[in-house]
Amino acid sequence: MQRTSQRTRRITILGLMAAVSIILVYFIRFPIFPSAPFLEYDPADIPIFICTFLFGPWWGLALTVVVSFIQGFTVSAGSTIIGVIMHILATGSFALVAGFLYRRNKTRRSAVVALLAGVVVMVAVMALCNLVFTPIFMKTPVDVVLQMLVPVIIPFNLIKAGANAAITFLVYKKLAGVIPH
Repeated sequence: MQRTSQRTRRITILGLMAAVSIILVYFIRFPIFPSAPFLEYDPADIPIFICTFLFGPWWGLALTVVVSFIQGFTVSAGSTIIGVIMHILATGSFALVAGFLYRRNKTRRSAVVALLAGVVVMVAVMALCNLVFTPIFMKTPVDVVLQMLVPVIIPFNLIKAGANAAITFLVYKKLAGVIPH
């Protein structure tokens, strides 16, 4: 009975965090670089990162998939299925890398290492995704995307992933004490 209760609680928390993620992207998103207004910062990954630390990498990946589809067909419908795929690949890779690293040793130092590794992997995955998917989505040659890679795409993804990881670090321990896991 206790195991069922614990599982129900976990699924409820994941559902609530999915809702928080969608609300965050709905209310907070803005471009960072005027030369690429389609690249918008949003804090929607923060609840996913928190759940990854609370429940583990596979739950973080599952939440990423759910949030990506909900977001992709509601508040970010303009990004089409390409945006959904890119979000799953980028945030999912972060959740897996950071989640597995943090799961081994749940200390502040381990959290920093896990978050930094997640940022690096996410930025690398987004660089590759932009080279593959952006030419299709924007109907532009790969050369145009390559020219934007170093001055715009990589810095944008570093800022977005870095800010979301930093905020996660600042709020995770406080929330972990309140959220049953």
